[in-house]
Amino acid sequence: MTLAPPPHSRTPHRPFSGSRLRALGAGIGVSTLLALTACGGAGAQSPAADGGGDPVSGGTLRFAVGSDAGCIDPQQVGSNDSIYSTRQLVDSLTDQDPETGEIVPWLAQEWEINDDATEFTFTLQEGATFSDGTPVDSEAVAANFDRALDLGARAALIGGYLQGYEGTEIVDERTFTVTFAEPSAQFLQATSTHTLGILHPDTVAARDDVRCESVIGSGPFVLESYTPNDSISLSAREGYDWGSSLWENQSEPYLDGIEFTVVPESGVRAGSLQSDQVDVIGNIAPQDEAQLQAAEAQLLARTNPGIAFGLRLNHDLEVFADEEVREAISLAINREEIVSTVYTADTPAATSILSSTTPDHADLSEHLGHDPQRADQLIAEAGYERTDDGGWERDGEPLEFEILWFNNAATNAPTLELIQQQLAAVGIGVSLQEGQVAEWQTHLSEGTFETNWGNITRADPDILRTTYHTDLANSYRLEPSALDDLLLEQAAATDPQERAELVAQAQEHLVTEYLEIPVVDLTTVLAARAEVHGVRFDSGSRVHLNDVWIEDAEQ
Repeated sequence: MTLAPPPHSRTPHRPFSGSRLRALGAGIGVSTLLALTACGGAGAQSPAADGGGDPVSGGTLRFAVGSDAGCIDPQQVGSNDSIYSTRQLVDSLTDQDPETGEIVPWLAQEWEINDDATEFTFTLQEGATFSDGTPVDSEAVAANFDRALDLGARAALIGGYLQGYEGTEIVDERTFTVTFAEPSAQFLQATSTHTLGILHPDTVAARDDVRCESVIGSGPFVLESYTPNDSISLSAREGYDWGSSLWENQSEPYLDGIEFTVVPESGVRAGSLQSDQVDVIGNIAPQDEAQLQAAEAQLLARTNPGIAFGLRLNHDLEVFADEEVREAISLAINREEIVSTVYTADTPAATSILSSTTPDHADLSEHLGHDPQRADQLIAEAGYERTDDGGWERDGEPLEFEILWFNNAATNAPTLELIQQQLAAVGIGVSLQEGQVAEWQTHLSEGTFETNWGNITRADPDILRTTYHTDLANSYRLEPSALDDLLLEQAAATDPQERAELVAQAQEHLVTEYLEIPVVDLTTVLAARAEVHGVRFDSGSRVHLNDVWIEDAEQ
């Protein structure tokens, strides 16, 4: 099965040919359309798509973000604010069209997949090099995959992407075969993510913490400096000529460089944009939306695929052992009130464990309603009794828990304060504990949390397996169940309809047993000055910046 047009072709991408390929492709989201128009703003693009004249070269893009993960290694970073910068340093084997879900060429110009999705043979395009001139060859790719499973807690997603990985056979300098012990239909989409971005072999061989300080990639930008919790400076890569086949500009960036600055306060970020101190800002707070529009800033929005934002329970805790209590927590939450009060107009309430833009999303909103009276009944059925102060108690233990949260989005604090109020209205006590973004994965891996407020972005439903299968990270301490079998079966299914049905069953299991409490579909909202063109969302609602140019750039 030869899969792809030449990497620099600008002709429209058409569905791949071959019956085996169509089955595999649909199973990983290639022929399954992402529901980008289902939610307001989900498919929004940058002004580059609306004209603005011919691109101008030069200038430095000033990009303000709200937080920093304390690491610059894309294989160890999961926070959106940090991915904005680290994504520019690495290329991936493939890319994924955010509008159709199609997997298209990037470093790999073509690939073949065997019938049971256990062998993936890639052919690299010629000429790609790391920023020190070392070729991006089969040996380099093999080194990345071989090392990836040895990364620590910060690289939690890799274990799922490479589960069952047996090795990479090098056929020649540009051709290699990745082999899995069991079918892994999700792997092709995984090769499009920043998490499996290809790093220099010397970077790969370094200790995890060393990689967090500096990396060498083959991407369109090069790391110049990194100061944790302060700034990241990137410069354009001279001679770059192997960009994703989705990009308008597949050669050297138009920009001279990018300066990322950490500005935790959303109002300060918005003010900096309005005063032309920065060009792009992330994490738009709803209270800043009107003033940004009045200042003629561009608001760019897209709903993230993957696991919806919600309360992610630590099932080692006795308080979450009763399904009645878990359901009561869900029923006490008024999702529509949260969305209308806290979020921008582009953000939808959660309708499943998977967000609405994820392939094979199933609408289970009937199980995610607001019914405080029913919540009271369920708590009583679980054996709790009312206390004098309006709370609940069973065997001397109050019905209460703590939510661990991180300040990597302007909406997190007000959302949780509102959830705290809504749960208090039915007598459930909630305390809020703010953690450090850099310690997020450590808390999850060590289980040092009661409930975590979070989401995970991936444009493939296999994110359910990598998050909830009990043989993987199992950060939420679930007990083995029929869910494990469903998650494994969907990962092996090469027929798109079969996979969709299995994914729907897995979602129903998670939602109807309230193993997690989905609340809102994370929607990435950026703001940019009117003079900035070409900021484009990738399939994970992060950004590629090689197409960006600034109308008033200083030459």
